Amino acid sequence: MLVLSEASPQLPPSASASDIQRSTEAAQLAGCKVYHIPQDLPEGVSAEDALWHIPMQEQKTAAIWIGYIPLPSHYEAIHAAALAKNIRIINAPAEFRRAEEFDRFYPRLAEITARSAVADSIETCEAAAVQIGYPVFVKGTIQSLKSKGVDACVAHDAAQLRDIAGRILQSYRRSLGKVIVRELVSLRHSRTGPGGFPLGREYRVFVLQGEVVGLGYYWEGDDELAALHEDETRLISSLACEAARRVDVPYLTVDIGQRDNGDWLVIEVGDAQFSGLSQVSIHALWHRLAFSLSSGEALA
Repeated sequence: MLVLSEASPQLPPSASASDIQRSTEAAQLAGCKVYHIPQDLPEGVSAEDALWHIPMQEQKTAAIWIGYIPLPSHYEAIHAAALAKNIRIINAPAEFRRAEEFDRFYPRLAEITARSAVADSIETCEAAAVQIGYPVFVKGTIQSLKSKGVDACVAHDAAQLRDIAGRILQSYRRSLGKVIVRELVSLRHSRTGPGGFPLGREYRVFVLQGEVVGLGYYWEGDDELAALHEDETRLISSLACEAARRVDVPYLTVDIGQRDNGDWLVIEVGDAQFSGLSQVSIHALWHRLAFSLSSGEALA
């Protein structure tokens, strides 16, 4: 099994950069061969150039990419350049997009996640919010602004909605030109983060080929709600596997939260190659990945 990693001392310090570095080190300790690749392709540099140092593989070899969420065109180019060297990055380009782009995975998960609508303008955002009912959670098709606090992602009226949607649409990487308007779900929580964002009882689950390979509390730090009973672990794992089955992506993260009434729901999914680690046991995760992918499961 190979790993393509964007880890670099030149990356500016951030939680994402730390996760990329930690994942790369864990992959190496698990016995994976790691090749470093650039985060983006400078002008005049092709995907083939970015992978020039990686030798042709004698037989089809599975690979995982560790890095920041790439644009679809970049993912497709790197995936194709790897295939030319007999390297199969675990998620195909269409699967990457189905995992990352909300409007592509939501129809498959509508029954087990919060009610949502996809908008491509501020005007259609307003219509969606009226239909769903204020307050609403607002995000791009790829990412939200929740790291900036509750006021950057929750709209209680049309004025707030226009402000948040406008900021989201300014970032193509975050939105791909689309805004997602979601029912605001009240989750159990005991803490709030910067800006007053409730740190709900949420868990991140890594699913490989229909099996859970990692599960951990979503938020960093100590939390009295983090511990799970055995029956809760089974329920969360089962719901994550059902979401992965519906989305039909080989390597997926599924975020699951608990409502105030005790019910569980899928928050969203993502391509696990580019997902943050949360409180998942990183070395256990990479040992399971290395074992499964070295046995050829990803190439079936």
